[in-house]
Amino acid sequence: MLKDGFHDVPPGKIAVIVTRLEMRAPPEMRAVPLPDGISFHEVTPDRDWYRDIFRRVGSEDWLWYGRLQLDDTALDAILTDPATAYFTLRTDGRDEALLELDFRRKGECELAYFGLTRSLIGSGSGRYLMNEAITRAWAQPISLFHVHTCTMDSPQALEFYRRSGFTPVGQKVQIDDDPRLKGLLPETAGPGVPVFTD
Repeated sequence: MLKDGFHDVPPGKIAVIVTRLEMRAPPEMRAVPLPDGISFHEVTPDRDWYRDIFRRVGSEDWLWYGRLQLDDTALDAILTDPATAYFTLRTDGRDEALLELDFRRKGECELAYFGLTRSLIGSGSGRYLMNEAITRAWAQPISLFHVHTCTMDSPQALEFYRRSGFTPVGQKVQIDDDPRLKGLLPETAGPGVPVFTD
């Protein structure tokens, strides 16, 4: 630790602040229609579909990489687990959103991944997708709905989750290998975070 209170991040690593948010009861929601030409679908994903939508929603702009570290067997185990559910928004025949609900812990649902591709950001589709997430999560016998966001996510994400009815309950700092240096993502990926190698 340096005298000014800052911590060095070692070369080849990235550091993010992760915020956990929780919802203990379903909130009141304002109905929002989908824009014309966009439709909501549940998906039975295969790994090619999942990796493609994961990259387009989160990896290119926000440096999502967790699922990209999984080999085929590990990813298939999640995708085929009956306690996980996947949804998307489709426009012009192409899927442009990822909503992943994880019910693998009894009595809980994690909003594991949530986001839109660039083509839908600003369209109002995000509010519709969140309403679906909340409705489908609380349709199951849960007492906790939770989500994590971090400083690598969209700058609007934290406030969007708060407006949706989630309450921040804690923060942690995560330091991990830079996925761009591991070859999982190109060096241009992410929200302007520089790559440090030495």
